[in-house]
Amino acid sequence: MILYAEVECMLYEGHSLKQKRSVIKRLFSKLRKDFNISLTEMDYHDLWQRTKIGIVTISTDGTHAEKVIQEVLRVIDSYPEMERTLTNTERR
Repeated sequence: MILYAEVECMLYEGHSLKQKRSVIKRLFSKLRKDFNISLTEMDYHDLWQRTKIGIVTISTDGTHAEKVIQEVLRVIDSYPEMERTLTNTERR
């Protein structure tokens, strides 16, 4: 099973693209280290207060894939610099 999530976030504290990318780089490093997932910044590359992240996990067990995505979302929510605004998930 492939589980895919698109997550939109607002970054209120940053005041430049450099600060935004620093937060995203730190987040991506943590998520890649802790979970077996693929990540990318999908949209809003030139906006310093907004980002859209694509997350993919593959598993033979659908329940396990959902648990992984939920844990990833929990980690994203734990970052004080970011607020998760929209989340869409899709199974394949």
